[in-house]
Amino acid sequence: MLDKLETTILSSLQMIFDEFGWAGVFGLMVFENATGITPSEVILAFAGWMLIEHHGIAPSFILLAGVYAGLGSAIGASITYWVARIGGRPVVEKFAKIFRIDISTITKSEEQMHKWGAGLVLIGRFIPGIRTLVSIPAGIAKIPFPKFFIATFIGTYIWCTLLIGAGYVLGHEWMLISDAIKQHLPLVFSLGIFIVSAYLVYQYRAQMPSLAWIYTRKNKLDNKS
Repeated sequence: MLDKLETTILSSLQMIFDEFGWAGVFGLMVFENATGITPSEVILAFAGWMLIEHHGIAPSFILLAGVYAGLGSAIGASITYWVARIGGRPVVEKFAKIFRIDISTITKSEEQMHKWGAGLVLIGRFIPGIRTLVSIPAGIAKIPFPKFFIATFIGTYIWCTLLIGAGYVLGHEWMLISDAIKQHLPLVFSLGIFIVSAYLVYQYRAQMPSLAWIYTRKNKLDNKS
């Protein structure tokens, strides 16, 4: 059953890529980030192999390909952002019940978004399972849209470029990317949490009592020099 589904997905992707090329990748990434249904690692790794390596295109094109995919991702994420922002908690809670998402998780995410802002959006784009959901608390918290879009594009550009590049390097074995992410998901998630924590501590170190003395001392030393 799963093998048949996988074959159907890959056949559909090949038809889209053959017909539309990178415009197809752009459209798929809009859909993926707006819904969270299609796995980006499959789309992007397959595109890296089929649209670049398979056609003998120079690897430098990977950087431009990341723009197509990153821009599509940012636009798709913006759809979710505006649905959450305009609809507010009633709409979000309605969809949460449909997709069986814990309401308390959304509440906690909203609180963190109020506290840390667009920085949390940027880092969240690198954590599987969170990267497509982070748009919801950002919309509810009404993070300024320009900041949201820029943070989203930067994060998704890096994510997309790495996956496209991995697909290019692995060639026919590009499916190993998806298997590796699934196998090491706890490690990837833990690493993502560590990166988020390190970023937030560094960004807001002056506001944390336990670290305030370090920040104050550093400023004094800088002023003396």
